[in-house]
Amino acid sequence: MKTTAVVGLGNMGMGMAQNLLSAGFDVIGYDLRSERGRMLAEQGGRAADSLGDLAGADAVFVMVMTGAQVMDVVGSLRPTLQPGATIIVTATIQPAEARAVEAALAGSGLNLIDSPVSGGQFGAEAGTLTMMVAAEAAVFAANQDVLNAVGEQIFHIGESIGMGQTVKAALQAYIGVTFAGIFESLALGAAAGISGETLYEVFSSTHVGNTPFFKNCAELIMTRKFENTGSHIATMVKDIGISMALARENGLPLFATSAANELFQAGISRFPEGDNWAIVKLLEEFSGVEVEW
Repeated sequence: MKTTAVVGLGNMGMGMAQNLLSAGFDVIGYDLRSERGRMLAEQGGRAADSLGDLAGADAVFVMVMTGAQVMDVVGSLRPTLQPGATIIVTATIQPAEARAVEAALAGSGLNLIDSPVSGGQFGAEAGTLTMMVAAEAAVFAANQDVLNAVGEQIFHIGESIGMGQTVKAALQAYIGVTFAGIFESLALGAAAGISGETLYEVFSSTHVGNTPFFKNCAELIMTRKFENTGSHIATMVKDIGISMALARENGLPLFATSAANELFQAGISRFPEGDNWAIVKLLEEFSGVEVEW
């Protein structure tokens, strides 16, 4: 059985590590916060004190926040891992940053998979993530076992590194605009005197609202759960910023995405510790009416 590793044991990385353990893999985890490593050890994994402890890993998932962090991790892994090992970048970064990682690994004998994910903390914990994989066909085939342990919908986008991140950037534009529509429509209905319960029942009966995405979002808003739900607003600000950067690179104006980007920027300025749904509180401040059951 392969030895796997996860770098970055936050909400997403910890869920992925747990599913690798459940699939029977030997799992080593590294995080700057030592308590996260102890949490993994309590569940049957092994905590690494440094990236150097990952030397025997066959596959390493990198689930950190930014492209700069990915580059730092990969720079440490290059002399550490054995030739033939695979680095799987599941963090959401810019396509150009993924290509820079590929260049940094040239001549190392290490394989690279560019595979951002979608599904949030719930998907990471349930093993139901959607994975957008860009990798050489042989590398993709050789890592099917570890990818299947953490993902449910696995798409081989192509062989060119950066393609996975490109698809994720397009998806995040869609998600950001959808979030904005949910927040504004619920705030509008509440401001006009309609109960949250009525809005929820009507919206969720339609083909656009009868989805786990809407229902989960609306329930968190109406139960006033705006922090520690596993979907921090800072992540969306970073991700939708990548979407906007990709649009600029390709000379494409994104009208709705631009508006959603501004809404999230305003939201994180007002509620820097909040999760995505906290943006509703920003809208509520204009009407003085809360969206609740």
